[in-house]
Amino acid sequence: MPKTTMPPALAAMVGRGAIRDHDVLELRRAIYTDGVVHPEDAEWLFLLDEQIRDKVPGFATLFIEAMTDRLVWQTHPEGHIDAHNAEWLIARISADGVVNTDTQLELLVHLLDRAASAPPSLSAFALRQVAIAVVEGSGPLADGRCLTPGVIGLPEVEMLRRILYAYAGNAALGISREEAEVLFDLNDRTREAANHPAWSDLFVKAIANFLMAARGYPSPTREEALRRAAWVDEETPGVGGMFSGMMQSLLTGGLRGVWQSYGAGNETVAAERNARFEAETTVAETVTADEVKWLADRIGRDGTLHANEKALLDFLREESPDIHPSLRTLIDTAA
Repeated sequence: MPKTTMPPALAAMVGRGAIRDHDVLELRRAIYTDGVVHPEDAEWLFLLDEQIRDKVPGFATLFIEAMTDRLVWQTHPEGHIDAHNAEWLIARISADGVVNTDTQLELLVHLLDRAASAPPSLSAFALRQVAIAVVEGSGPLADGRCLTPGVIGLPEVEMLRRILYAYAGNAALGISREEAEVLFDLNDRTREAANHPAWSDLFVKAIANFLMAARGYPSPTREEALRRAAWVDEETPGVGGMFSGMMQSLLTGGLRGVWQSYGAGNETVAAERNARFEAETTVAETVTADEVKWLADRIGRDGTLHANEKALLDFLREESPDIHPSLRTLIDTAA
């Protein structure tokens, strides 16, 4: 496609305000002529998505496929989204922090699901789209949907869960601090609301995971990403499937659930790696002084201990095998 002037066929689509099935076929042929999604191809797709409301479902499929090819599979190292591309994507799909369209939000979640690694900021940005819809009633998640302002309903909880599970596709076992901050902010903004009970469950287990995992999973360097890719290539065929279910096990059964998911049905994984993973998990479950300070600062912002915060402290008291003295003090004070 030309780099500067919109091709006549695309201009015609904008002019009539609609994209039909035959248009999608023409777009696909033009974009994939040489098998590469070029920068100008991506920009035309973005413009069509933003300027035309009447689009057949096939356009969203093509848009997400082409952008995933460009950002995940046609970059080096293959399969990873680096910090530069993540920043570019966030700037391109949003204005004032709000994603422009449904299709672009779907792209964001799809990328988190498909990429082997991505900066935690990308997942946190996706989570903020749910918070914006709930608290401000704006963005693609709020457009045309029945939301109760200031209340987290089951659909919103499931969207948050979907984003967290998608990011788990990066083999990120722990919730990042960026994600935890978004969830805590959302809890603060809706603490007096009649939220769906599923929100409390998700909030408690996600924040506890961040505190107990004691790690943030930043996006790897190019060298590290390549080393991990080589490691995966050496593993048995079950490795990818093994990682895919870990986040779900974590959010439903705590860190012990992750370990059980890791061990079950994967006898082919070397015993020494299992032992090393178990030892690292035990160490990671310890809540450190820095994390206790973070938690105390978050809980103490308004001087009141709310229901979900109390539930979080109760969960940590039961699940953390080695409670830091500062956390014990915080729990005892809150009791």
